[in-house]
Amino acid sequence: MLHTQRWRYARNICSRLLSVSSVAALLGVGAAGPAGAWPLDGYPDTGIRRLEHDRLVVAGELEGTPPPPGARAATSAIDLRLTAHAHLDLPEPDAAFTAQIHELLGEDTEAYALAVLDLTDPDDISYAEWRGDYRQNVGSVGKLVAGLGLFQGLADAWPDDTTKRWEVLKTTEVVADDFSRSDHHTVRFYDPETRSGERRAIHDGDRASLFEFLDWTLSVSSNSAAAMVMREAMLLRELGTAYPPDNGAITGILDALGSSGRTALFQETFWAPLTRNGFDLEQFRQGSFFTRGGKARVNGGGNSYATVHSLALFALRMEQGRLVDEWSSRQFKRLLYLTERRIRYASSPKLNDAAVWFKSGSLYSCKEEPGFSCGRYKGNVRNYMNSLAIVEQEQDGQRIHYVAALISNKLRENAAVAHQSLGGRVHELVLARHAGGDEALTAP
Repeated sequence: MLHTQRWRYARNICSRLLSVSSVAALLGVGAAGPAGAWPLDGYPDTGIRRLEHDRLVVAGELEGTPPPPGARAATSAIDLRLTAHAHLDLPEPDAAFTAQIHELLGEDTEAYALAVLDLTDPDDISYAEWRGDYRQNVGSVGKLVAGLGLFQGLADAWPDDTTKRWEVLKTTEVVADDFSRSDHHTVRFYDPETRSGERRAIHDGDRASLFEFLDWTLSVSSNSAAAMVMREAMLLRELGTAYPPDNGAITGILDALGSSGRTALFQETFWAPLTRNGFDLEQFRQGSFFTRGGKARVNGGGNSYATVHSLALFALRMEQGRLVDEWSSRQFKRLLYLTERRIRYASSPKLNDAAVWFKSGSLYSCKEEPGFSCGRYKGNVRNYMNSLAIVEQEQDGQRIHYVAALISNKLRENAAVAHQSLGGRVHELVLARHAGGDEALTAP
């Protein structure tokens, strides 16, 4: 009886979500909306409670700003697109296509790195790359590595049992501790039974499932949540099938390793999965926790950075089902689906009719300078802004599908606005490639 009720509940949610627009019905994934993770019908299966809050906002049963139609696709519609093309690798950059994306950057092109992988025709993919090997700290984009480390640990512990992996994600209770300190990002705490909750930063003692902490890590980029996910990934790597431990035993397990042992475990948890999945640690690496508390407990032993080449490869491997395995890749893609507020690159109005999977990160700093006023994402010492997006849109009966990776360090300009503008221009370029025949593919 319970199974039947859950099936009907999910079916009713899917029906509501998929009816929001004809574009969504055509795409199977919907048009675009605010930035977060996992489709809104996912609460019964995942236990991620904030999804139920967002679903009720879309349904008009709770107050709030609903996401546009593209953020409202059903879970069944969010899937990997290239599992039948697992042999593909990033091709050599196409000269004409590269010239086009280079022109989009305008002046000061040395402040940007940009890669665009057009996957619209999987049998004839095209790749453009400007400064593909330029490396910088990509901020919260590095949380992709935290997720990869966790999924790799789950697969290594239970290689043939995805049901057990799901159970661990959904039922493991994580209690925030000093690793989570501190963070300005807020997350949604929601009780589906009382339909009440609040949005605030994570505090010591807050409890949620491992799935929810992973969602908070990727959906709203909570540093506190990411630190807890990284702690859990390290425990999983250390304990294997004996994971999860009792909460009271965690400090002792980590302390017993000693400082050098914790560094070695960090690298085994987050660096080894990158190399095992075909990435070059000289191009993509997360070298530390995202919180002061985490860094105080564990020295990761290295710097953090990425290139647009490595980020484009990450997205390609995910679409192919080659990040750890097909199950892990599918869950990863669903966790990156935008269902909360869209920001930066993904906030371009040009993407309002597209479905977007997204991660971004920024770092900026300022010094005194006559005539210059420091502002958010507008540093004059450094002004790092970094974005990875997968975009799908139905265009004249054809599904447009591409990956864009953008890294910038343009000083004294609002980098969030610059990325928003470039997101729109890249989208228009890809649409034109599939609307104007050979003429649209001619280099400028």
